Amino acid sequence: MIIRASGVFCLIFVSVVFLQAQTQPRARDLGVPFDGTPGPLNSITDIKGVEVGYRTLISGEGKLNTGAGPVRTGVTAIFPRGKSAVDPVFAGWFTENGNGEMTGTTWVEESGFLYGPVMITNTHSVGVVRDAVISWQLRHGTPVPLEDWWSLPVVAETWDGYLNDINGFHVKGEDAEAAMAEAHGGAIAEGNVGGGTGMICFEFKGGTGTSSRKLGGKQGGYTVGVLAQCNFGERPELLIAGAPVGKEIPGPPIWRRETGSIIVVVATDAPLLPHQLKRMARRVTLGLGGLGSISGNDSGDIFLAFSSANSGAGLADKTAHVEMLSNEEMDDLFEATVQATEEAVVNAMVAAKTMTGADNRTVEALPHERLREVLSKYNRLAVGK
Repeated sequence: MIIRASGVFCLIFVSVVFLQAQTQPRARDLGVPFDGTPGPLNSITDIKGVEVGYRTLISGEGKLNTGAGPVRTGVTAIFPRGKSAVDPVFAGWFTENGNGEMTGTTWVEESGFLYGPVMITNTHSVGVVRDAVISWQLRHGTPVPLEDWWSLPVVAETWDGYLNDINGFHVKGEDAEAAMAEAHGGAIAEGNVGGGTGMICFEFKGGTGTSSRKLGGKQGGYTVGVLAQCNFGERPELLIAGAPVGKEIPGPPIWRRETGSIIVVVATDAPLLPHQLKRMARRVTLGLGGLGSISGNDSGDIFLAFSSANSGAGLADKTAHVEMLSNEEMDDLFEATVQATEEAVVNAMVAAKTMTGADNRTVEALPHERLREVLSKYNRLAVGK
């Protein structure tokens, strides 16, 4: 079935995604122990104003016929202040290994601002999604009151060509626009949704995952949220809560060497400036390292962090008055980023379902009961679970 968001069918699709977000088990439900205190939703949408939308495209089966399918792909949209806002946010980005793409980042680096949404899709659909964002912005009001308006959208990718007819170019502008239109706060779906639909993680089925951390102590009141599109790693590398899950749950290899990519978006309501947000983005690497990632040569590991604080700074005509958290007070934010990154990836794998795609290739989901058995074997299963 191909999911197309038009008319009444769009309403059905949105309802199904929201129901999925409410009912499917997450890593903590299975007894995976994580450090830190999550926000109420344990999601990037715990940051006030953040909205996330998906467009999921699934159709066809059997032999790969370029242009005809099978299709296992999609688009994810993340709005820092909601899709109706015109106020840019301070942002910073970092690449751990650069075999990937995130458009618009040279201007993020230069200006310190993120204008509009962050979009995530498959490798060969970056261009069409980028163009669709510009078109959408023009029709919904320019993001800043400039006389000669222009836009450099941020669009990132990971490769889904093992399961998806990636060279069939099935993601269209209307799909990117549907993901933006569907964006909402509250609980969001994980696993085989949006840009994560056809992804593979540590040679299990991967996809989209999210998590958050509520800070205590001196930083009480601030929150860090993460959304990850996970498509990286070899099975033997996988560690969950320190247990060698990948080695304990062997399976046929998919890759000849470490490959794939991961895109991570970090959001916070702490008042941080661009150079501090770049520091936050760098800490994503530590969360991935805790999972066993080596960030191999063929991997595109690219991370962006933004702050919803300091509203109006990007619209100031002359002087902007901003707040900045002291660098000396950032350790808790660093720790929260590491913790939420690790949990977001595991949430993506727990939520993902076994998928068969192009040429009848099948990627198995991480088996929940076997995961619990491995955690128990290494005394890592959460008490009471």
